[in-house]
Amino acid sequence: MGLAPYGQPKYVDVIKEHLIEIKEDGSFWLNQDYFNYCTGLTMTNERFSKLFGHPVRVAEDKLTDFHMDMAASVQQITEEIVLKIVSYLAKEFKPKNLCMAGGVALNCVANGKIIKSNAYENFWIQPAAGDAGGALGAALLAYHKHFGQQRKLVSPDLMEGAYLGPAFPRDHVARDLNNIGAVYEELSDEALMDRTSDSLQNNEVVGWFQGRMEFGPRALGNRSILGNPMSEETQKTMNLKIKFRESFRPFAPVVLREDVSEWFDLDQDSPYMLLVANVEDRKLRPITADDNMLKGTDKLNIVRSEIPAVTHVDNSARIQTVDEKRNVRLHKLLTAFKEKTGSGVLVNTSFNVRGEPIVCNPRDAFRCFMGTHMDVLVIGNFYLKKTEQNPALLDDYSDMFELD
Repeated sequence: MGLAPYGQPKYVDVIKEHLIEIKEDGSFWLNQDYFNYCTGLTMTNERFSKLFGHPVRVAEDKLTDFHMDMAASVQQITEEIVLKIVSYLAKEFKPKNLCMAGGVALNCVANGKIIKSNAYENFWIQPAAGDAGGALGAALLAYHKHFGQQRKLVSPDLMEGAYLGPAFPRDHVARDLNNIGAVYEELSDEALMDRTSDSLQNNEVVGWFQGRMEFGPRALGNRSILGNPMSEETQKTMNLKIKFRESFRPFAPVVLREDVSEWFDLDQDSPYMLLVANVEDRKLRPITADDNMLKGTDKLNIVRSEIPAVTHVDNSARIQTVDEKRNVRLHKLLTAFKEKTGSGVLVNTSFNVRGEPIVCNPRDAFRCFMGTHMDVLVIGNFYLKKTEQNPALLDDYSDMFELD
């Protein structure tokens, strides 16, 4: 999904001719002659590779035009199927509400196009819309069917921001930081928001660890790495020096719910970062003739909007909205940042590096903070600067994530 905008959907016809037959209602038949996932340990087989004239890409290999075009083609096919399914359901059964789960429901670009179709009055996506979400379904099934409990319809939803994981009280955090030998300040709420928003305004990258951990595949503001979206260097810095992943990968904006329509072509809740919309035209910057000549990942060098760190190469963004009810502390930080910069938007990515799970406890957070180029760590009301930490600790952690 993230790579698709760099390519052209050149292989759509080949895919439809050899791999898949799509019905008008969105149901499809997949030709298993080209796949291996049912009986083997890989997704595709040699026949698939021969069809497209390329072997399966090995991790860390350079991304080529073929990979980008393939991504664009598969994304277009996926969108066609999803939109046909939801369109058929709307015409056949005329429901007002659409609820989605399953791994494909994490395809935020397709979800954004469902919104644009205006086929439903309300659209809700289960925040852990993958295999992990089955645990929620099993629990609900037992709760209602086995124990006979009644369903409750609560606005906005009973997920309450998906903050369902563990939290760590102030004394626990202090004990961990002291045992590690960390240098920190404990600030009041007001001072914390002021200091942290100053750091973000100065283009420092902040590890933000608050309250209960998120459930699901998205960091939603309690185990997040935050940055200044207005900086032209934020995306590359966060990808290469903190996340240790390919530089093309886009970052998501987290925005005040009351400001979302000011910055993006969207005017509804998106608390779980599952909708993509374009950056508002008035926030875009003109593209030069030289810019239009760039291809592939060179497109990353184009400054496309007032918030370039969260503007993808097709001028889109995967949006998370924040309101006071779901996440009061992140709402306060965004408000403080807006007071200083005029922008109620921040970069939000998960608090981990590639190949590592999202941090859960304060020790995880400190380890990731010290093993990357993060500048600031905020755990509850504890504020830590990288430059103030014991150099010996930096040496202990710096080799964990290939830091140089």
